[in-house]
Amino acid sequence: MVTLTLSDKQVVELVKQLPPKSKQAVLDALTTDGDIWWEMTLSQGEEQFRRLAAERGLEWDKMHEAERETFVDALLHDKP
Repeated sequence: MVTLTLSDKQVVELVKQLPPKSKQAVLDALTTDGDIWWEMTLSQGEEQFRRLAAERGLEWDKMHEAERETFVDALLHDKP
């Protein structure tokens, strides 16, 4: 198998040359990858918040939205 190394700019230029349906297929594939990344990021972030809350004697899943917002704000601004 041959591996071709292209710069980002070259890839973009190649995609621009594709017919509209192929461009849409590329966009769909990238969107799917982005959605998967976002879901993983959210899941990992929520797990971290659960852990941080537990370290402080709180239960993330029992907190109301306003309590979670206050908790996250305190974390971001180093408030005890």
